[in-house]
Amino acid sequence: MTRLNTIIRTAIVSALSATYVLGSTSWAEEKSSGHPGTPETEMRYKGAPTAMDSEEAEESLHPKAPKVTEAEFTRAKQIFFERCAGCHGVLRKGATGKPLTPDITLAKGTEYLKTFINYGSPGGMPNFGSSKMLTEAEVHLMARYLQHEPPVPPEWGMEKMKASWKIIVPPNKRPKKQQNNYNLDNLFSVTLRDAGKVALIEGDSKKIVEIIDTGYAVHISRMSESGRYMFVIGRDAKINLIDLWMKHPASVAVIKVGMEARSVESSKFLGYEDKYAIAGTYWPPQFVIMDGDTLEPKKIVSTRGMTVDTQEYHPEPRVAAIVASHEHPEFIINVKETGKILMVNYENLDDLKITSIDAARFLHDGGWNSTRRYFMSAANKSNKIAVVDSREHKLVKLVDVGQIPHPGRGANFIDPKFGPVWATSHLGDQTISLIGTDPDKHKDNAWKVVRTLDGAGGGSLFIKTHPKSKNLWVDTTLNPDAGVSQSIAVFDINNLEKGFEVLPIAEWADLGEGPKRVVQPEYNKAGDEVWFSVWSGAKEESAIVVVDDKTRKLKKVIKDKRLITPTGKFNLYNTMHDVY
Repeated sequence: MTRLNTIIRTAIVSALSATYVLGSTSWAEEKSSGHPGTPETEMRYKGAPTAMDSEEAEESLHPKAPKVTEAEFTRAKQIFFERCAGCHGVLRKGATGKPLTPDITLAKGTEYLKTFINYGSPGGMPNFGSSKMLTEAEVHLMARYLQHEPPVPPEWGMEKMKASWKIIVPPNKRPKKQQNNYNLDNLFSVTLRDAGKVALIEGDSKKIVEIIDTGYAVHISRMSESGRYMFVIGRDAKINLIDLWMKHPASVAVIKVGMEARSVESSKFLGYEDKYAIAGTYWPPQFVIMDGDTLEPKKIVSTRGMTVDTQEYHPEPRVAAIVASHEHPEFIINVKETGKILMVNYENLDDLKITSIDAARFLHDGGWNSTRRYFMSAANKSNKIAVVDSREHKLVKLVDVGQIPHPGRGANFIDPKFGPVWATSHLGDQTISLIGTDPDKHKDNAWKVVRTLDGAGGGSLFIKTHPKSKNLWVDTTLNPDAGVSQSIAVFDINNLEKGFEVLPIAEWADLGEGPKRVVQPEYNKAGDEVWFSVWSGAKEESAIVVVDDKTRKLKKVIKDKRLITPTGKFNLYNTMHDVY
């Protein structure tokens, strides 16, 4: 199977998972997953398909396991990567799901495994058979397949990285000054997820000015400290370095840093601006430091190691969020499965110094507090926020929050009662946790949840505000209620006790059929507009809705045939300066 076919197949699976039939239940009566205590929202989030090509994983048959043919094994690999790897790990060693290695599965036997796959478990395992997601034959195949050794995808070292690395326009051939008239400070990079592209949209005119080919399912766009370069990484681990000074901004270098990835960042510390870039991968579990203007790979570091709680070796600890320190020449890296936060000093790549901080398992995303000294990181399945002092290189506190915090980069604002806070919403419940972040003037409130808000529902992916705004916006993208997932909740920061107002963003978009999920509030530079993606399937109409932040009224709907599955949006100024 070709790589293109695999990408298309994965895109279809993702699109199907995004177009389920929505009910009309409240969060308290959320559509049942068939598993007590495990909302459908959580299962959908955990079970996202991997972007890896199953064909590239080596087959390994166990002599004591039930027989499977070569064709069956190939089919089972595909099913596992699409349905199971997100929870159980590519190597089946366990992640948010339990281990499924032959030492466990052989002892269980085929009939037990068939029942398990058919009906699922209260811990969150989907009922693949009884829900008809898998046929009876496929259930039987997977029960046999799981008793064989897990197929291992290839490693991705320096040789493969350099083979994929391409400089399209050398630095000495690039413009000496900006050659277009775009207001780069208010330009938005919008992920066109299933199209494998990003759209550059002018914040002033609301017009698409460029469509740029990238990797599959772009996860984030990040800016260089100078504001000239934009780094875009897809889930297929392809990085595009885009020069925004060109008459028509385009990729000037590309590299593939692994087989699956989520994170990229560039150096921001004084004297190292634009010097280095870094990317972390899900597979292989590692990160790589590159030249900031060419993407030439310089240093690869594995993240395999011991977990912070059980002190057991984990072979597949994925790299999640990466931020660039403003206190030292360092990158700060979340290692998901081991629960470690790495502070990587890039002053001397030949004598690399890494400070490892034990936090909590399943670290995911996070961002800075308002001073850009403290990194607030979500350990989602541990239901904690880890607070790291980037100046002193130490863990300050593990703060207990709601179920499965998923803040994006979070939201910083002044609570009228408790002072400076950083907020996260949650995938697993309807709450919003506000954590005090000022140990100097509000010591009694620092590093604890000072206020818990009730939101519109669970299934939130992003929360956002702006230093010039009095509004706090919370999406509920993965909520099973169409009325909730297609709207946005907004709080008045000066009157949080009042509760939230609901704005019908998808209704304002005036689209046709489709799930029309509303995702990721993003401000313009001035902080007087909020942009929302209204995300439907690849063959359905989507849109960007722009809301006036002060009046909370509709300002503009951006529609275009090229806006295929828009999801993440990144205002270049706010992204570059960590404004959130």
